[in-house]
Amino acid sequence: MSNFGAYLKTKSFRNTILLAIGSVIVVVLIAFYSLGYYTRHGSGIPVPKVTGMPIDKALSTLKDQNFGVSIDSVYVADEAPGTVVEQDPDAGTNVKENRVIYLKIVKNEAPPVALPDIIDAPYISAVATISNYGLKVGDTTYKPDIARNHVLEVKFGGQPITAGTKLPKGSKLDLVLGDGAGASEVDIPDLVNQDLDAARFVIKNSGLTLGTITYEGTITDSTNVVVVAQMPAKTDSLSKTSIGTRINLTVTQGKKTP
Repeated sequence: MSNFGAYLKTKSFRNTILLAIGSVIVVVLIAFYSLGYYTRHGSGIPVPKVTGMPIDKALSTLKDQNFGVSIDSVYVADEAPGTVVEQDPDAGTNVKENRVIYLKIVKNEAPPVALPDIIDAPYISAVATISNYGLKVGDTTYKPDIARNHVLEVKFGGQPITAGTKLPKGSKLDLVLGDGAGASEVDIPDLVNQDLDAARFVIKNSGLTLGTITYEGTITDSTNVVVVAQMPAKTDSLSKTSIGTRINLTVTQGKKTP
């Protein structure tokens, strides 16, 4: 061990270390400058701008400057088929000769998309969904319905269509919306012999209003009462009433009779 320690202090050892370090530095420098020369670091030719050009003109421009070309296609609404809409590398980028330039051009035909289910959706939500599917909103019309600005029907080319129907991407859809008013009159429900809770439910869902409730006789169990009379009542001469009409009920102790 003492001999090895003495060797580490000799001039020969120091020279060996310096020689090794110098060799590493020389190898690194040779590799660096060789790589720069091989890749032509800092040199090249700028890529011309071909976006917005017809594909024929773009190909001619690139091939005149000895670039290779790879083409992919994508559908873009409101763009002429065959137009270059994207290039990689970007225009102005310095690249080596014979570099492949990747182009995207507009397809001739729109791909089909399935109509999403937007029935009963609010208008704003329906428009966003349609847009996300690559479709557009055309005309909007209204018809009586209490669901204001909710989609009641979707039409394409004047014909009603349902969710899942395949359409060309970019197609315009016409929407039929509720006007919020609904029909001015609704049918008078027949509530006699109905449980009170059931009568309340029917009145609410008919667009009517619950009026006064008159109790006949002694009521010992409020969960078991039935309707014995209503005003207005449905008759042969009166079957409809205005939306929001108050329906007054007379109830008594008992259960619904089959």
